[in-house]
Amino acid sequence: MFFLIVGDAIIPIFPGETTLNAASTLAAQGDLELSLVMLAGALGAIVGDSCLYWIARSNAGLVAPRLEAARGNPKVAVGLNALKGKGAPVLLVAGRYVMGLRFVVNATMGLEAYPYRKFLLWSSVGGISWSIYTCTMSYWVASALAGFPIGSIVISGIITTAILAAGYVVYRRSSAATGTGEGELAGTDT
Repeated sequence: MFFLIVGDAIIPIFPGETTLNAASTLAAQGDLELSLVMLAGALGAIVGDSCLYWIARSNAGLVAPRLEAARGNPKVAVGLNALKGKGAPVLLVAGRYVMGLRFVVNATMGLEAYPYRKFLLWSSVGGISWSIYTCTMSYWVASALAGFPIGSIVISGIITTAILAAGYVVYRRSSAATGTGEGELAGTDT
């Protein structure tokens, strides 16, 4: 479980969430200990995120010309500024919950040489909260759907996706209502 989640952080084709959902379903059936599943999930997320960060940071020179060219795009510039400013902790924690975003944020943090101590702090907050949330949700659903383990894994994934989508809609609406946007998160004026 730990190694699949580490692998998922580095190469997003590995089934990180599915692994936690399946292990939590087994915990609900009494085959695994839920607290150990949560611990393995959190440690796997933190170690995997750190590995990707250091891979990107040690290879930053290889992609520096492309990264500089990408900064010419205003939307890319806003995103990169968000990673340097006040938005970095939010992106690190929230990004842990979204597969593609997690990879992009962690790799870009390494490319941009974001201070590793801050990265590790917020990656830990994201990894621990993600593991606890994912395991708890899957455990509850599996307990409610005892006898239907595959159904509980699928339903847990659907519930998590719906919650993330609702959170994004609320964030966008509140940003539009208050006049804050991506630029303010990044510390720039747009």
